[in-house]
Amino acid sequence: MTAIQDTTVRSQPRTLSERLARLAGRSPTHIILGLIGFIWLVPTIGILITSFRPSADMRATGWWTILVEPRFTLGNYERVFEGEGMLQAFINSVMITLPSTLLPLVVASMAAYALAWVKFPLRDTTFLIIVAMLMVPVQVGFIPLVTAFRESGTGLLTNYGAVWLAHTAYALPFGIFLLRNFFITLPKDLIEAARIDGASNVGIFRTIVVPLSVPAIAAYGIFQFLWVWNDLLMALVYAQRNSIQPMTVKVTQLLGTYATEWSLLAAASFVVMIVPLIVFISLQRYFVQGLLAGSVK
Repeated sequence: MTAIQDTTVRSQPRTLSERLARLAGRSPTHIILGLIGFIWLVPTIGILITSFRPSADMRATGWWTILVEPRFTLGNYERVFEGEGMLQAFINSVMITLPSTLLPLVVASMAAYALAWVKFPLRDTTFLIIVAMLMVPVQVGFIPLVTAFRESGTGLLTNYGAVWLAHTAYALPFGIFLLRNFFITLPKDLIEAARIDGASNVGIFRTIVVPLSVPAIAAYGIFQFLWVWNDLLMALVYAQRNSIQPMTVKVTQLLGTYATEWSLLAAASFVVMIVPLIVFISLQRYFVQGLLAGSVK
């Protein structure tokens, strides 16, 4: 114990010169990382500032001039939400994103558990087929799916149903692959002990696998949420009614209508990006844990 304490004491800087030397050794890395982070944030800061500037000021000077003449207005956001239908588009984005995240999350979790811990014929072959589907571009299914939805007579293309089903179908291969590889690293003795105690597969999945797999499930949920929220192509294909189109589609229409109204475009773009930023920052802990979980097992 004494040797360990002596080693710990020696590893810590005891004098001012040692502390300055250690700080100087770390400073270049911190400075470089800080510069990279600042450069990465500059476009976002520019969009945020531009969204609050009057249109006349934006056309006359750059956004950095606010350091000299700070003038701001909320008129850009009022025009975007009230006059350009962005509020309804925001509601549409929420209505599309939440079910399109929860549905594949639930289905992929159950399928991954079955492929990891339930024995049935051709289990490994089924998993290999699912992995192979990751290599198929999503664009391949656009025409067949749209044709099937239109000929089904259910009106899926005129409501959110087509978008929900399409996002769920395209997200399942990656979700099953990710979660199955995590589930298989869970302690086998724990699963077997639950089965000996008489727990069913549903009980094991609900009471053991899901609580132990929160980081991986949350990481996949973040991936899916960001993918659906920022999606444009599938929204254009499967949300064919103007009243159900999300914000990503409305921003492109705003660009075509107001080609020179950069203040409106900045306001609309910042509204689109603020929700993914909030979600990622608030759930970053689970995201990192989910990416690293099982990496050393």
